[in-house]
Amino acid sequence: MTPAPGETKPRIPDSCCFVIFGVTGDLAHRLVIPALYNLAEAKLLPEKFCVVGVTRTETQSKTLTADLMAGLKKFATRPVDAQVAQQLFGCMTSIHADPSEPDSFAALAEHLHKIAEQRGITNFLFYLAVPPAGFKPISEALGHHGLLREAKGAWRRLVVEKPFGTDLKSAKQLNHDLLALLNEHQIYRIDHYLGKETVQNILVFRFANGMFEPIWNRNHIDHVQITVSETLDVGRRGSFYEATGALRDMVPNHLFQLLALVAMEPPSRFDAHSVRSEKGEALAAIQTQSEAEALQNSVRGQYRAGQIGEREVIDYRKTQNVAPGSVVETYAALKLTIDNWRWAGVPFYLRTGKALAAKRTEVAIRFKQAPFSMFRATEVERISQNYLVIGIEPTEGITLQFNTKVPGPAVTIDGVEMKFKYKDYFKVAPSTGYETLIYDCMIGDNILFQRADSVESGWQAVQPFLDAWKKAGGNGLAMYQAGSDGPDAAQELLARDGRRWRDIDE
Repeated sequence: MTPAPGETKPRIPDSCCFVIFGVTGDLAHRLVIPALYNLAEAKLLPEKFCVVGVTRTETQSKTLTADLMAGLKKFATRPVDAQVAQQLFGCMTSIHADPSEPDSFAALAEHLHKIAEQRGITNFLFYLAVPPAGFKPISEALGHHGLLREAKGAWRRLVVEKPFGTDLKSAKQLNHDLLALLNEHQIYRIDHYLGKETVQNILVFRFANGMFEPIWNRNHIDHVQITVSETLDVGRRGSFYEATGALRDMVPNHLFQLLALVAMEPPSRFDAHSVRSEKGEALAAIQTQSEAEALQNSVRGQYRAGQIGEREVIDYRKTQNVAPGSVVETYAALKLTIDNWRWAGVPFYLRTGKALAAKRTEVAIRFKQAPFSMFRATEVERISQNYLVIGIEPTEGITLQFNTKVPGPAVTIDGVEMKFKYKDYFKVAPSTGYETLIYDCMIGDNILFQRADSVESGWQAVQPFLDAWKKAGGNGLAMYQAGSDGPDAAQELLARDGRRWRDIDE
């Protein structure tokens, strides 16, 4: 959002009433409110702006502002300026509303219209920071009271958090329900991964550098690895994880968004329709596997007790609200192929897991090895593999691994790295990752948000794995020690192709 030298200043959004459902929850406290604060500090909020927090009880409304201020001080990514905070919270009101109480939404509509009239605001942004079960009833209640209707140039936008469904059937139903109330351009399916600078930079890296796009294909790339590893265990989220698992939690959204950016064809222009169409085409081209193929091309694991740093991690099955004999996966690894001209024969390996050795999110592109004939005297194992690694967490940057001659009279080859780190080159203020996404919602730029067809294509590719794992039950569930790189079976998934995973903690 901060313009580079020579760029124009970001435009200020139109007047907006920012309505947060689930405002008392963890998401609002940790991410949404700190992101709004950072936008306020950067002077990127509309001149005519207000926040309405929707609570489920009257009691919550009375203490809301104080609770959010305490949350901001706790979770802010930068020192809190009292004046900026007062500016943000000074335009905040709260009201109780629950879809199960029709009269409460009538009161909400009256409150919003009154606030908007007082402040000269015509546009409404509804942010559903609630569990997915709340998407439909809240949206229907908003629609019933005319709050989603666009007229006289005023806009209405709805932001929903992941997960977008729990399988292909539920994703299709959710899209059907929302599109019965709103047009596609009004729906913003938010994924905080796409707010990260390095993720957005994949597009720039690929399409603004003439040296990379010509080799971004099956002729030069051997395979792609996409990793999202976490050191955190399930903790207090046992009930959530029992219903979700690692595959549902991470693959159809976070990992597939990274895959789409890497695999998509060049868009005809840099606008939302073109970019989202090409991302959708890439996801639609993922080969749908049979259940037998899905079992062969996947690994699911569950962590056992172990140690990560100084922290002792208990067995997943001993976690609160987890069944003693649970077969829910905390680790998932997949081998996927994309059926198109660019990527024919190039495997995409995806992995994600809890309680692993290191926190790491990266995309690693492995280029094909050069012929060894002219270096017969050199030990092949000393010739480094050529990787282009796009690091997203914990360090944002890009690394290129290549071979060079070691100084000396003999021709000895060794691998070296060229590294670019964002923090070393750009002085960027710490952020939540939500600032860009919320700002884009307010200016109406949905280039970073999923479209209905992309959501369904992602679930289409994942569904065979869900079905196969459900039928298999505990058969094939591999155990791994907390603090490791994951189950040994994940290494075997690549070893049979003559490849190996990059070390998570390297």
